[in-house]
Amino acid sequence: MRIELEAPQGWVSVAAAIAAANLSGRDVELSGQTSADTIALLALPLELRARIQEAARNIAANANAEAAAASALPFTPRSFRDFMLYEAHAIDAARGFVRRFMPATARIASAYEVVTRRTFPPLRPSALWYRQPIYYMGNHLTISTDGDDIAIPHYTNALDYELELGFVLAHPLRDATPEAAEAAIGGFVVLNDFSARDVQLAEMRSGFGPQKAKHFASAISAVVVSADEILPRWNELRGSVSINGQPVAECATQNARWSLGEALAHASAGEQLHPGELFGTGTLPGGSGIEAGRLLARGDTVTLAIDGIGTLSNQIT
Repeated sequence: MRIELEAPQGWVSVAAAIAAANLSGRDVELSGQTSADTIALLALPLELRARIQEAARNIAANANAEAAAASALPFTPRSFRDFMLYEAHAIDAARGFVRRFMPATARIASAYEVVTRRTFPPLRPSALWYRQPIYYMGNHLTISTDGDDIAIPHYTNALDYELELGFVLAHPLRDATPEAAEAAIGGFVVLNDFSARDVQLAEMRSGFGPQKAKHFASAISAVVVSADEILPRWNELRGSVSINGQPVAECATQNARWSLGEALAHASAGEQLHPGELFGTGTLPGGSGIEAGRLLARGDTVTLAIDGIGTLSNQIT
């Protein structure tokens, strides 16, 4: 894998930037494996990464870097856990489910909400959601990146997108505090958690969580942005969805039930987490087709964006 850094003049080789940084002693040892390992680069001390980034300013841009990145994952995830941090998404997605698949229930729910001006109780997340961060284990071996085609599984007629903020560990964790857990985050990506909605409900009712509804494909952006740039404002980001170039939704990362540190601390309780493990926040409110009433069809190109991180586009085949 060849890793590139974004500099004012364009993308430049990490290996070339390290060589130009005139490192010595312990810094040379620390940076030794980073030219071919994104996670190792993200794990470097901030001061050392700043020196490498500064050296990159004086190196000629790689004209082919952007095209090469379009077909390459920025790192190889060691696992994938996806949280559900947003109550508004959980409720609005549930409304979308009943509108599409349970019309009789949808009429009852709508009448209840009109009369009481309160959320129909069955649409709310379970009691456990309010007590602790919840997540499912996805398939880290079926993750694509920007520009890749996504095939519709033969067993679904309701393919959906889900816009999420993804984040990857750069340091190990076990029984971590929220503060230590947050400090272990290495970088952020745009994440699309594709879903087969017409098989999801039955799988969730099985008690084992999503299976074929989720494991066929996810996607992350080709660029990973270091944690120091995103963490201070992770809950202030804006996102958007467009399909075939037409805007579908505007989203935001605010109003999460749990912080990223709290979510990761929970995941690390009694369990060793490793550098390279990928996590998702869960869908940003309004960031799925089941909420917007616009699912995906063959030939569609869905583009997700999060300010400060970038975009992720995939064509549905």
